[in-house]
Amino acid sequence: MGWSTEQAGAGTQGGEAGTGTEAAGAGGETAGPGARVGEQPRPPVALSPSRASDFMQCPLLYRFRVIDRLPEKPSPAATRGTVVHAVLERLFDAPAAERTAVGARAMVPGEWEKLLAKRPELAELFADDAEGERLAQWLAEAEALVERWFSLEDPTRLEPAERELYVETELDSGLRLRGFIDRVDVAPTGEVRIVDYKTGKAPRPQFAEGALFQMKFYALVVWRLRGVVPRRLQLVYLGSGDVVTYDPGEADLRAVERKLLALWEAIRLATETGNWRPRPTKLCGWCDHQAHCPEFGGTPPVYPLRIRPPEGGGVPQGRMGEI
Repeated sequence: MGWSTEQAGAGTQGGEAGTGTEAAGAGGETAGPGARVGEQPRPPVALSPSRASDFMQCPLLYRFRVIDRLPEKPSPAATRGTVVHAVLERLFDAPAAERTAVGARAMVPGEWEKLLAKRPELAELFADDAEGERLAQWLAEAEALVERWFSLEDPTRLEPAERELYVETELDSGLRLRGFIDRVDVAPTGEVRIVDYKTGKAPRPQFAEGALFQMKFYALVVWRLRGVVPRRLQLVYLGSGDVVTYDPGEADLRAVERKLLALWEAIRLATETGNWRPRPTKLCGWCDHQAHCPEFGGTPPVYPLRIRPPEGGGVPQGRMGEI
């Protein structure tokens, strides 16, 4: 790892707020566009923070995304988050003195074009925008989020050790954990800070656990990989201008590991039995899969994996519509 020129754990220029979860659809990991032609469905083999959150939110949503790999419509908010993340990652390619808000804003249209070249289906977001007014507004919103970051952190004082770092480790239990960390800072003294950008607003404190769970997940992976408990976890909410920090300890991370093991056992059982129950919440209104969900009168696809009968006999539950 490289070294950060700013002390890990040092205060930011912006104020701190209560913890919270990322606004729905803003940034972060997104579900895949669907299974590739000829690709066979297979049981899950690893766990990421986003997919763990999916299962906790709704086991059936996890099934649709991981096993069935149903396609999902691109979201303007999530796509904007991807563009903003790309700007904040690549900004550090420039020398410190050239990392300015003006320069960062100017990067937004180019990063959008790069993303569109990789994912042409995103053009449908603005298919009915013949005059380009909605696209211009959307780009302006992305530029405003990028500019707000400069009021929260000073990139001229930062030399991240890692950006968009892919991490993966296998626990003693055999559970494989993986994910992408937005930024890792390492102080000259060796202290590690994990930073995650959120393009949504910082919600109320009672909804803190989701985002902190994600950060503790990353901290656990880094600890198992490198033998160092991160000194600080930092969430930067660009939508509201809040910076949330948490300093984990080994007890925190051991508790997360126990939770993940229990979660993985529940996923394994659902995978083997085909019993993926929906869990209705207010978030259902944003779900792309209502047409397949029994809660909305839909029928899931035929379960594509081999299932085993539940213990004690009975009829295997391969389709949620039979539950």
